[in-house]
Amino acid sequence: MRWLDNMRLSTELSGAPERCVHIGDRESDIYELYCLAGELGTKFLIRSCVDRLAEDGATTISKVMAAIQASGTHDIRFRDAQGKGQQAALSIRFATMTVRPPIGKQKKYRHQQLQIIHAEELNPPKGRAPVFWKLITNLPVATHAEAVHKLEWYALRWKIETFFQTLKTGCRIEELRLATADRLANCIALCCVVAWRVSWLAMLSREVPKTPPNAAFTEAERCMLERSTPANKLKGPHDMDFYVRAVARLGGYLDRASDAPPGTTVIWRGLSRLADLVEGARIAEIPKPETYG
Repeated sequence: MRWLDNMRLSTELSGAPERCVHIGDRESDIYELYCLAGELGTKFLIRSCVDRLAEDGATTISKVMAAIQASGTHDIRFRDAQGKGQQAALSIRFATMTVRPPIGKQKKYRHQQLQIIHAEELNPPKGRAPVFWKLITNLPVATHAEAVHKLEWYALRWKIETFFQTLKTGCRIEELRLATADRLANCIALCCVVAWRVSWLAMLSREVPKTPPNAAFTEAERCMLERSTPANKLKGPHDMDFYVRAVARLGGYLDRASDAPPGTTVIWRGLSRLADLVEGARIAEIPKPETYG
């Protein structure tokens, strides 16, 4: 019910259901959600986990897709569970087909005309599970480029996961104990800004590490970070990656050569300590008040 309620409420709030695309992981692979999207006139892009009945009901999605020729390949870069950079070539297949409800629900729900996208890694290395995404959507997918476009949309979901993880672990938003709904709403709004900045810094240092640091840090913050950086780490360009790593070290990041890039948890902790350092430096510069005998 949570997924269905979210779709109803978010579509209502947007005021433009035709412009919304609801992206969900395998937990949201619910036939009722497909039907609700059609009723609301909105779109969805879901990672599928159920091999549903297809076409005339005598076959399944996986059997139909097995007979589809690949439209081409698509290269992706990602990090594994240990944070190591990986690259994979995906074979892309897509098809439009009739997807039918489960047998026990066929009297209640109608079949849907949906698009299926399968992206399977070619020649996966040993020791790592192959990348295999099965997506289902009511968005148009008529070309290889459109299929790749939907894959890129779904890949953005991980950034949303990172944002909400920061809200929960850093801001501890689930532990709020406020007396009124207005106070709760104000606090959530403030925490969203903080979580956005932490998530943004983590992504910026990974995707655009050479960004000028003044885009995210004040002069006072940069000064404190440089002073707190070990001498052997001061060499090299003082770009965005340099300062984000300096923040992360304040939060407990070891910054060894074998370590993955800093994540949101250590950046969150580091920013909290950095704020104290900057405030302490500001207070130290205030002239002492004159004393009188």
